Amino acid sequence: MNQCEVVKMKPILTLREIDKSFDGLQALKSVSFDIQIGKLKALIGPNGAGKSTLLNVISRFYKPDSGQIEFLGHNLLSYPPYKVAKLGLGRTFQMVQFSGSMSVIKSIMVGAHCLTKKGIIAGSFKLSSERREEKEIIEMAYQALELIGIQSLVNRPMNNLTYADQKKVELARALTGKPNLLLIDEPAGGLNPLEADELGNLLLKIKETGITILLVEHNMPLVMNIADEIVVLNYGTKIAEGPPSEIMEDTNVIEAYLGKER
Repeated sequence: MNQCEVVKMKPILTLREIDKSFDGLQALKSVSFDIQIGKLKALIGPNGAGKSTLLNVISRFYKPDSGQIEFLGHNLLSYPPYKVAKLGLGRTFQMVQFSGSMSVIKSIMVGAHCLTKKGIIAGSFKLSSERREEKEIIEMAYQALELIGIQSLVNRPMNNLTYADQKKVELARALTGKPNLLLIDEPAGGLNPLEADELGNLLLKIKETGITILLVEHNMPLVMNIADEIVVLNYGTKIAEGPPSEIMEDTNVIEAYLGKER
């Protein structure tokens, strides 16, 4: 086996024994799993299972009580949150948050400023180096627009978009940061079945570009159709992990979602 094959087999993200409590209530209990490069892994579980908490731990918004996280060979817990994006870790959120009057292209450009040397504040001074960076940011934003397929919305204000299109802009903004791993938190929330199907195709399209995805989602048909592997949490504990075909038949998963009687 050559070195390139070894690198491809190594997980992009490794979690080991992650614990997290809030005021004595344990939200995560010894959670461990890997994500292989280029895969779409879904994280599912009933409400309150700890899914969003785990995403917040991975993206460094929360500090775990104990455990280890390795991302692309880096000890992720040694990095402050503002440096995580530069390592290649992107993130979307459950609630879409934008300035209502801001245009689509400006909203997407925000996602690339984490990669610049000068940052979003210095970019406003328009020195020669900042102008070059701004041009690069615009190019990255348009590339994300094209990938997501929302070029026609480029100059529209955010408050004139449908909720489904706002979700697409949120994805495009995360992609502008050129992530190796993209954490996506409940993107199908509030979408109708047709919009959810379109979203599923879009996530597969993103995966085809080589971006690894960790998806938190309640829409089970969507998850079962697009996930390579699934991790199931219940009361902060991992109760199952495997391909969709196995998860669908797992008695622990069925009990967690439907109750012991069913």
